[in-house]
Amino acid sequence: MPGGWQTQCYAQPAIGIAGDMASNNPIATFDAGPFGLVAGSAGVTVGRFAWVTNPLDSNGAPAIANSFGAGNVAGLVPRWNAASNATYLSDAGMTVLPGYGVALVTGGDWIVKNEGTTQATRGMKAYANFLTGAVSFAASGSPTTGASATGSSIAASTFSVTGSIAGNILTVSAVGSGTVYPGATISGTGIATGTQVQQQISGTAGGVGAYYVSIAEQTVASTTVSGTYGTLTVGTITTGAFAVGNTLNATGSVVAGTQVTASITGSGGTGATMVVNNNNVVSSQVISAVSNVETPFYALHSALAGEMVKVAAAVAGYGSQLA
Repeated sequence: MPGGWQTQCYAQPAIGIAGDMASNNPIATFDAGPFGLVAGSAGVTVGRFAWVTNPLDSNGAPAIANSFGAGNVAGLVPRWNAASNATYLSDAGMTVLPGYGVALVTGGDWIVKNEGTTQATRGMKAYANFLTGAVSFAASGSPTTGASATGSSIAASTFSVTGSIAGNILTVSAVGSGTVYPGATISGTGIATGTQVQQQISGTAGGVGAYYVSIAEQTVASTTVSGTYGTLTVGTITTGAFAVGNTLNATGSVVAGTQVTASITGSGGTGATMVVNNNNVVSSQVISAVSNVETPFYALHSALAGEMVKVAAAVAGYGSQLA
């Protein structure tokens, strides 16, 4: 409604607005800890999927929700969340502003917009775009290929720094070799097995400074911290461009679950180098990435691209719903 005035009307009412409940059936919500969840620095979009991330709250639960991410989604953003029009007389929007409280739903019946390019039909699964959380539909096990390149490779890469961990924050005091990147797995005296670097908080990029790590409630005195990750070198692009958040298809020597976690050089095109969270060596081959991830929600009826559609997901216990 530009200027607050209605500009169109229809003979039949719409089934609802993205983010609305579609029934009175039982629902389930993401179980956030104290002080969570709040919208991240870019806000979150109502009616789309979201991911949760650091910083962790006092109990080790993620406190930030974003409309972008990697891996399985945390939930769908319902139209419950408080927002604010920051611009006087501006139109209403669908973005929860940064720092505002956010609820996410993990089960029940909801309304979303089919933002894909193909028609949704009953029983199709809902997919979430890694960059925007936008919803599209396809058969189960059919994520969209977002980029592909021939002659691509992954090399094992490492770094070594001096650092300490308090809670879920790694403080790097000196760099012996290499660069600290998100997605790297770290090890050292007292460091919990499987701990990964998630995000830099402050300091010199990739060097001395503070970083969030994936496992909370750690107390590690100053020690040598070794990091391992993979360096993806993009070959000749045949379609799309690689981007942070992409999950690589498990083809050839590429390990299932390998994700792009940072950019080193270039913009994801031919010749670009990027960090992946697995240092398994991959010789020159075709490497492709998917641009979205399957969710537990499925379409309840047919809907053309751009139309609203009711979706549903079973209500289940925490930890099993979105695995």
